[in-house]
Amino acid sequence: MAQIFRPSFDTYARLALIGVVLLLLFMVLLGPVAAWSGYQSQVGWTVDQPIPFSHEHHVGGLGIDCRFCHASVETSANAGFPSTHVCMTCHSQIWTGAPMLAPVRQSLAQGRPLSWNRVAKVPDFVFFNHAIHVNRGVACVTCHGRVDTMPLLARAHPFEMRFCLDCHRDAGPRLGPPGAVTRMTPLAWDEATHRRFALAAAKRFHLDPQRLDKCDICHR
Repeated sequence: MAQIFRPSFDTYARLALIGVVLLLLFMVLLGPVAAWSGYQSQVGWTVDQPIPFSHEHHVGGLGIDCRFCHASVETSANAGFPSTHVCMTCHSQIWTGAPMLAPVRQSLAQGRPLSWNRVAKVPDFVFFNHAIHVNRGVACVTCHGRVDTMPLLARAHPFEMRFCLDCHRDAGPRLGPPGAVTRMTPLAWDEATHRRFALAAAKRFHLDPQRLDKCDICHR
């Protein structure tokens, strides 16, 4: 009777079986680590943009308020991206011939908006309203980090469910004066003052933790 398999087949079969076992072991042991890694959360990662816009220069150096570029952040669910005309408010006067700003000039000439890419993004199945948070005194730095120190914008937090729930279940300490939401550095007040302000703000805005952690708040 002819031999169907070569003698070496047993060796290959054993190696394949060992490989499958090691792969399963890797997935069981290191899968959770990968899920919480920067690769998954994209914290600290930058995203290619049509122009290399520096928040460090514009916010930290020049002191431009966040709302100058993100004009709809106080009135809309979306913060909005800076329009070409916002950029050209300054750059029609300064750095008018800078090569890196060529896409802005081309956008103006062609009447086509700049195509900015999101850095801070929640999943599509999550509803987030910028206006509600900003008007209640949640500072930009709470979610976006110290953008005034970022030459290229990077995601500061993973925006996972627990990040939102930690705040919703104890919103008071995250609140500050609505007029100071774009401030990057901490407010100069002591802990007792902040605690009194937080309690008063939570009461004024009816921030009930038992309601704020309901599923339909974010998943609609």
